[in-house]
Amino acid sequence: MTSRLNKQLKIAPYIYISPYFILFFVFSLYPILYSIYISFTDWNGSGEKTMVGFENYIRLFGDKNFWLSLWNSSMIFLMYVPLMLFLGLIFASMLNSNWMVGKGFFRMALFVPNFVSVVAVSFVFVLLLNTQNGLFNSVLRNIGLIDNPIPWLESPWWARISVAIMVLYRWLGYNMLLLMTGLQNISKDLYEAAYVDGATKIKSFFFITIPLVKKMLLFCTVLSTIGTFSLFTEPFILTQGGPLNSTLTPVLMLYTESFQNFNFGYASSIAVCFFILMMTISLIQMRVFDDKE
Repeated sequence: MTSRLNKQLKIAPYIYISPYFILFFVFSLYPILYSIYISFTDWNGSGEKTMVGFENYIRLFGDKNFWLSLWNSSMIFLMYVPLMLFLGLIFASMLNSNWMVGKGFFRMALFVPNFVSVVAVSFVFVLLLNTQNGLFNSVLRNIGLIDNPIPWLESPWWARISVAIMVLYRWLGYNMLLLMTGLQNISKDLYEAAYVDGATKIKSFFFITIPLVKKMLLFCTVLSTIGTFSLFTEPFILTQGGPLNSTLTPVLMLYTESFQNFNFGYASSIAVCFFILMMTISLIQMRVFDDKE
């Protein structure tokens, strides 16, 4: 009886953790492995799969649209991520200070866009960015900054800016809260010592706040990189990937190849290369921001 009880006690932990591993295998590991397998085939979603080796990957590396999608994502990243992290750190510092009143209201106001459906926000921005009747152009004309309406969604350059503005609006509050958690771990004694030594608030911000919140900035940068290259809903609703594929992203290209062209083998090769690329970029960013002190 004792030996049977001991055996059950040894097996019990594995039984309790087994649901996680079963779900992980069924919904994560198996789809990844199956996608890698599909990337070496020519398959339209039905019928038999034809093995083609590395043909899909060779085609992908020669596909101008794939490289253009990476270029578009890089441009959108540079347009909003540095500004978003800077503004997020500024707002986080303000809301973390003792003199700020109404902290709860401003935190909620900045974080609310993250709760709203991205589809709803995208359709609202379509109306706001309308060339002729949109609110953006109306305000800019009324205050005298522009004479002719800006083609927000019709020009390749302005279309990228439009997507960047929307992503900035949606994720600024989220990154602000992440950075605020980093700020709350900084001892107030450091700022008091800097004040005694004659440092201004601006110097304290650049020489105390930014260095000590460096790892949280790295975390936000990695998340923003993956998020930017994974953009789908925003460019899909705002511009359909246009004009002239100027807002085409890797995920939008993957969607087009799989669910519109039914070329699942080629789409799987895009997914595999995208995964390797994101992992490589994340590792590089971690190495660049690494602080061994």
